[in-house]
Amino acid sequence: MNKVCLIGRLGKDVEIRYASGENQMAVGRFSLAVKRPHKKDETDWINCVAFGKTAETLSKYFKKGSGIAVSGRIQTGSYKGKDSSTKYSFDVVVEDFDFIDKKSDVPQNQTDVPYSADNIDDDDDDLPF
Repeated sequence: MNKVCLIGRLGKDVEIRYASGENQMAVGRFSLAVKRPHKKDETDWINCVAFGKTAETLSKYFKKGSGIAVSGRIQTGSYKGKDSSTKYSFDVVVEDFDFIDKKSDVPQNQTDVPYSADNIDDDDDDLPF
């Protein structure tokens, strides 16, 4: 089984690019800062990638510093570097995510807040029953 669950903060805004060709699928990349348990000042930086609607949604609602929980799978790869040496990559392919910040924790430059329990109008006067 290849399953990963992480909770952390975005190290930078999600970078969106669109795959060339017929399909034009969105590809979003970002780094996730995850604190090490029981270690005061140690952080791991995990490279993450998302595809399609997931990538577009992440780009729209999450900015640098946003708290996020992601689940997905580990994907490894390799490629030839400029010096012809083999380089290895390690990414978490995001399959699902969740908001973990409260509305008051959302970065100031994020104006489009998604649906959440914090922004529900509790006025029951317009209900039909």
